[in-house]
Amino acid sequence: MTDALYVGLMSGTSIDAIDTALVRCGEQEVSLLATLEHPIPTALADRIAAISHPGDNEIERLGPLDRELGLLFANGVSELLRSKGVDATQVRAIGCHGQTVRHRPPSGSASSIEAFTLQIADPNTIAERTGITTVAYFRRRDVAAGGEGAPLAPAFHAAAFARAGTARAIVNIGGIANVSLLDGEQLTGGFDSGPGNTLLDLWTRRHRGERYDRQGSWAASGQVLPKLLDHLLRDDYFSLSGPRSTGKETFNLGWLDARLTQFAGSDPSDIQATLAELTAASIADAIGNSSLAVDEIYVCGGGAHNTDLLARLDKRLPGAALNSTAALGIEPDWVEAVTFAWLAHRTLNGLAGNAPAVTGAIGERVLGAVYPG
Repeated sequence: MTDALYVGLMSGTSIDAIDTALVRCGEQEVSLLATLEHPIPTALADRIAAISHPGDNEIERLGPLDRELGLLFANGVSELLRSKGVDATQVRAIGCHGQTVRHRPPSGSASSIEAFTLQIADPNTIAERTGITTVAYFRRRDVAAGGEGAPLAPAFHAAAFARAGTARAIVNIGGIANVSLLDGEQLTGGFDSGPGNTLLDLWTRRHRGERYDRQGSWAASGQVLPKLLDHLLRDDYFSLSGPRSTGKETFNLGWLDARLTQFAGSDPSDIQATLAELTAASIADAIGNSSLAVDEIYVCGGGAHNTDLLARLDKRLPGAALNSTAALGIEPDWVEAVTFAWLAHRTLNGLAGNAPAVTGAIGERVLGAVYPG
């Protein structure tokens, strides 16, 4: 298996930008060479957010959106390569996660045959515009094999961050938070723990008109409401064990508003503090309830920059050293994009990309569909 260049593409629940990463993948090594954040225009982001929930005329709205987003992803790739002086012919493949617009896993209400996950950003358009083979729809094969389709990152976390003799948790705090449990070099488990930044961001936008709570300063100014926190933690999702995944279909403003009715009149900053504590508590409880006694925790995703949230997490897990994945060689903002470059590498080499212990699939599977450049 020879080394090759790949581009990884990721857009998460915040819908603010496409993360693009130029990555060298080989048999033993994954190296991040260059990154670029390609913005998503506000009007387009609003249409993506709208299609992410049931509504009228969905197919007619989804089709053009899929193509437009594919073009935007392709432009992001071209801009990244141009910035580094890399020709498209030097890149073996693009690994494109796309933009999730619906996620209905088997751990939710869906039966195994009703379960599905849907990402958009047309890979045909990406391959056509860039001339680079594009691998996409990684999650759907895992779902077809009885899995959750998420999280997929733990398989990469094990390959990139595991270390013999050390018990580690890799915590990705994006819109939804997910956890990978590494016992030495073995991946022993992984799951979505619940909301990461999504409720914090939504509440901030509603009350402050800002995209997010920078460094968690607004949350830090409030006081946690213990009764509200307990009420939020009673959601059925937090009592699940084993393979599980979730998304904004569950944790959204509608979910929050329904639980705030008996807390009317509470200061919005106290709600924000409680939401930060909810994220920290659900992550810490999920790690604490696992069978692995974790020595080290490494955080990636946007939440790695939220100093208030990290302080809350550190307080709840005092027995483990808390750090960012930068200490392991990959800056926290780029771990997910690198993951999908690595998954494309796995697919083109006929190697499995899922971890059945995490997703619940009946076995390892080569993930994704390939669209030649």
